[in-house]
Amino acid sequence: MGLSFYNTLSKSKESFQSIEEGKIKVYTCGPTVYNYVHIGNLRTFLFEDLLIRYLKYLSYQVTHVMNLTDVDDKTIRGAKEKGQALKEYTLFYSEAFFRDLKTLNALPADFYPAATNHIKEMVDLIKILLNKAIAYQTEDGSIYFSIRKFKDYGALSGMKPDNLLDGASGRVSNDEYSKEEMKDFVLWKAYDLEDGDVFWETELGKGRPGWHIECSAMSMKYLGESFDIHCGGIDNAFPHHENEIAQSEAATGKKFVHYWLHSAFLNVNSEKMAKSKKNFYTLKDLLEKDFAPMSIRYSLITTHYRQPLNFSEELIAQSDAALKRVKEFVSSLKYIKTEKRFNGFEKIIQEAREGFVSHMNDDLNISPAMASVFDFIRKVNGLKDELGEKDARQALDFIGEINQVVGVFQFEDEILEEEILNLIEERNQARREKNFKKSDEIRELLLAKGILLKDTKEGTQWQKTS
Repeated sequence: MGLSFYNTLSKSKESFQSIEEGKIKVYTCGPTVYNYVHIGNLRTFLFEDLLIRYLKYLSYQVTHVMNLTDVDDKTIRGAKEKGQALKEYTLFYSEAFFRDLKTLNALPADFYPAATNHIKEMVDLIKILLNKAIAYQTEDGSIYFSIRKFKDYGALSGMKPDNLLDGASGRVSNDEYSKEEMKDFVLWKAYDLEDGDVFWETELGKGRPGWHIECSAMSMKYLGESFDIHCGGIDNAFPHHENEIAQSEAATGKKFVHYWLHSAFLNVNSEKMAKSKKNFYTLKDLLEKDFAPMSIRYSLITTHYRQPLNFSEELIAQSDAALKRVKEFVSSLKYIKTEKRFNGFEKIIQEAREGFVSHMNDDLNISPAMASVFDFIRKVNGLKDELGEKDARQALDFIGEINQVVGVFQFEDEILEEEILNLIEERNQARREKNFKKSDEIRELLLAKGILLKDTKEGTQWQKTS
């Protein structure tokens, strides 16, 4: 089965075909850097990371752009409340966002364009829309997009502007607005005293861009007027992504994006996340609960991205157990040193690989894909006595291959310090001499250092406890 995605634009699953053979251009809506991102945001960013990793696993050359919204209503309001310059305020939260991505082992994007660095591109795009009379300027100097003049408005969300009111009541100037407000949206906001020192002097007048024009201008700058995939949370489908399509296609006359992928919402303990319910978590909050970063990552990616995710401590515990199972499997394979071979072992690996790929090709269906991997682990565990070192190496390579996609298995070099190696040998000598008291003392000492020993017929094996 070839690669397919559910395209929000067509409301159907479609076979994927890149615009340029072997290359894929992807734009993902990044954070508005006015606060720490919460785990609902992180669920979307990690779904996008899974997508990028899988496309690379399939040997596509991927160009990934993720924007940073560093000027909008929220960032301006936040900076004013803190008494900080906008750049200082947004830089703090941008750096916090990048730390979160690194902690959760997300691959860095190729470009992270910030809105404030691309005002010229936004102005140029708005000028095109003005020249085509698809945008208009109001008495206060603000510029709006006329949605009635774009015949395909509503194609992504399924909403149509049939009931659009004429005049001022038919416009909306705030950056984020209700899903029921089918109104002309702002492209350029004329300067208002509420904006303080946040403005640009341009051909359009003194002011700042609206949120929606930012993503159109930056995505087209880095990926071209038409590109392959645009991602985001389902809450961005309308109005943000609908407006992106309208202003981009109205300006260029070309199809803006071929595939739209949206992730579903995240609940916490079966309830909508809200600060009032005290279930509103950032990554920092979860780490302070001693949840392991890779268990958090695994919990956020192993429910299909279009299904609502219920985040809970039980889910984290399940992730812990799954990752522990893989860690023990990897550790045990390292001790297989015989020269024997298991006939047909390559076929077992290939069947597991084909199972993983077939499910991932089906709109990133990660849960059954991982079931294929754990079924492989179960089979190999049952064959341990029949495997040789080359078989073990092939199995380890396969797990490493899968980790290119999921990014949750941690393969430590596990090189013990000389002191610990000496203690293991000293314990082995004590056991040979039947000095079990000393042997037990050394075992406990190593356990205190985070080293768990296992005595097997192949000899003493060890693994780190954390």
